[in-house]
Amino acid sequence: MSFPAIKEQIDLLSRGVEDFVSPEDLEKKLEKSAKSGKPLRIKLGADPSRPDLHIGHAVVLRKLRQFQDLGHTAVLIIGDFTASIGDPTGRNKTRPSITLEESREYGKSYLEQASLVLDTSRLEVVHNSDWLNSMNFSEVIKLAAQVTVAQMLERDDFSNRYKSGTPISVHEFLYPLAQAQDSVHLHSDVELGGTDQLFNLLMGRELQKKVGQSPQIIMTLPLLEGTDGVEKMSKSYDNYIGLSDTPAEMFGKVLSIPDEMIIKYLTLTTNLSMGEVELIKEKMANGENPRDFKRQLGRELIKVYYDEAAAQGAQAAFDQLFIKKDIPDEMPELMLSDENRTLLSALDQSGMFASKGEIRRLIKQNAVSVDGVKTQDEFFNFETAGEYVVKAGKRKFLRVICS
Repeated sequence: MSFPAIKEQIDLLSRGVEDFVSPEDLEKKLEKSAKSGKPLRIKLGADPSRPDLHIGHAVVLRKLRQFQDLGHTAVLIIGDFTASIGDPTGRNKTRPSITLEESREYGKSYLEQASLVLDTSRLEVVHNSDWLNSMNFSEVIKLAAQVTVAQMLERDDFSNRYKSGTPISVHEFLYPLAQAQDSVHLHSDVELGGTDQLFNLLMGRELQKKVGQSPQIIMTLPLLEGTDGVEKMSKSYDNYIGLSDTPAEMFGKVLSIPDEMIIKYLTLTTNLSMGEVELIKEKMANGENPRDFKRQLGRELIKVYYDEAAAQGAQAAFDQLFIKKDIPDEMPELMLSDENRTLLSALDQSGMFASKGEIRRLIKQNAVSVDGVKTQDEFFNFETAGEYVVKAGKRKFLRVICS
């Protein structure tokens, strides 16, 4: 089997990667793969404790797809056994476990949604219960003997819980070992994961070294903040863009993200080249309106999961519904000074409201929008020069002009 040039592969695969252990070792593995014609085995494990996937989950799935497109073997581990333990990563207390049956059921939904990103015709899907569930107690003891308690306490969440006197169950120490054993069993060449998984991925390297395997390369991808720009994307925070969202839903949600998240979203969630992303970054730095690039982001994201026609249709539908519809030709205008450019200040200066309290109530009730995008942030800042249409309640409109 032939593969693209090594440099071409490295350039593509490095995009968006946070922790890379190490580029030099990956280059050696790729050179060996090219000579032998044997593809690398790329491992991604997923504990399907929740069945709903969003574009935050897709960040690492898209990296796995890149390996697929380069001709390598993608191995998706449905962590039904490890999900029944409960991943302690990022937890300040013991994570509730789920049954093997529940995790298997969630796994079906996970795979169905992951297929929106991955090429399932070239995907190896395995369940880690197939080998972990068959280990006897003696084998588990031998596995646990590979690491020390001191090594485990190097992990921040364990260390913090130990120092604060928060209980750590012994079985939680077994979770990183179980994930590492997956790498040994599968002879993994590369393991992918979120930045929060670095400890677990490094453990896989250590176990592979101990059994004489070539240690896997580690590539972690950043955790994507949600549409609020603060919390990690999550359905529980209602700040997510789902893989199964309609084009219209995707476009509308993208327009609500903070301006400072545009470049990160373009980098991690779209197919634009790094050169194109850098050009957009430069244009924004030179004062071009972020709203235009946010709209481009919406179109590019939709193209990943649908197509160009769906992207254009979602944008046109949004414009028709929120920008053109019900906006009067004439409305009060307000020139904003450099000192007071927040949404609350603008509406207060307009003289259309009895008090700031009334304005705050409308904002909290999600009854205020800027250029068709609702916001509950009274400190929303009109940072960029241009005109903005603010709608407050059902009938009050204000054209904000910033020089």
